[in-house]
Amino acid sequence: MPKRALRQSMLALRRSLAPAEARRASEAIQRSFADSDGFRKSRVVALYAPIRGEVDTGDVLRLALDQGKTVLLPVVCGDELRFIEVTDPAGLRPGSYAIPEPCLTGTAVAPDRADIIVVPGVAFDLAGRRIGYGKGFYDRALHHLEGTGRLVGFCYDFQLVDEIRGEPHDVALDLIVTEKRIIRPLG
Repeated sequence: MPKRALRQSMLALRRSLAPAEARRASEAIQRSFADSDGFRKSRVVALYAPIRGEVDTGDVLRLALDQGKTVLLPVVCGDELRFIEVTDPAGLRPGSYAIPEPCLTGTAVAPDRADIIVVPGVAFDLAGRRIGYGKGFYDRALHHLEGTGRLVGFCYDFQLVDEIRGEPHDVALDLIVTEKRIIRPLG
């Protein structure tokens, strides 16, 4: 299926997900991730602020802060994605595309410094490929970190497909966490 059609189909499915079901699945995904070695051993964690029915990250954000980890959230600046340290989630404000973002006056941290980076997406495949909203922010920001074991996707299990036709600029993930399973793509 072409990317555009797959994106539209998955967004429609995600919109149709009942709020209680989305909450239960998000909690299960975050629990699995929080129990992982990658999260437990991390000192610097980059997350995303969910929009349009994406898997929630709030529990992981609060847990990471409670454990004294440095937490980063992305901020869209022109055509690039910058990661800014967050110390209080209450300070997030709608930024580009109405995504909650930390203030740009916060400390900017290169994504290379993150031990683990959780990436949102619209669709994912078993090889670790993903489709986002089509703007390419994460692909440009994280391409140099591909294959380093740091890139994690959160998605509902229905967002997984057998194969997405990737392009050279698409970043492959090292781990995908759903409410039903953890996938470690072989590439």
